[in-house]
Amino acid sequence: MNMALHEYHVDISWTGNRGEGTSGYRGYGRDHVIRAAGLPDLLGTADPTFHGDKDRWNPEQLLLGALSQCHMLSYLHMAVKHGVVVTGYDDAASGVLRLNRDGSGEFLEANLSPRVALADETNRELADSLHAKANAVCFIARSVNFPVHHHPTAPEA
Repeated sequence: MNMALHEYHVDISWTGNRGEGTSGYRGYGRDHVIRAAGLPDLLGTADPTFHGDKDRWNPEQLLLGALSQCHMLSYLHMAVKHGVVVTGYDDAASGVLRLNRDGSGEFLEANLSPRVALADETNRELADSLHAKANAVCFIARSVNFPVHHHPTAPEA
């Protein structure tokens, strides 16, 4: 098996200097721009709890989005591999972050709630079982040190 390495590159530029840099905790903005060649910029910030802008993406949302996106792509791969025809996929992902007294923090868990539409509902049991297989191969889920749970449901009719 080819054990190829793949490199990824992004550039981050802080845009939150309000004229005095980081001279005080509340005196600077957390705004920044995330760039990758050939892609639209992502406007980033901190969570509003940490003096960020509610109208920009924060790292916690991006991590949760990466987990959800990776799981979906891995799941679709597993569906093809196992002959399950998926006709729709949505996810409502959530995560739990714990703040520690020393100012650090970490995610304790992520919960993915994929709603998967199938061409043939008689495949529902197999389709639901593929979430575990998708989790086992998802690059992002394999890279985090907290559990990623899956709560699949069928879309409402």
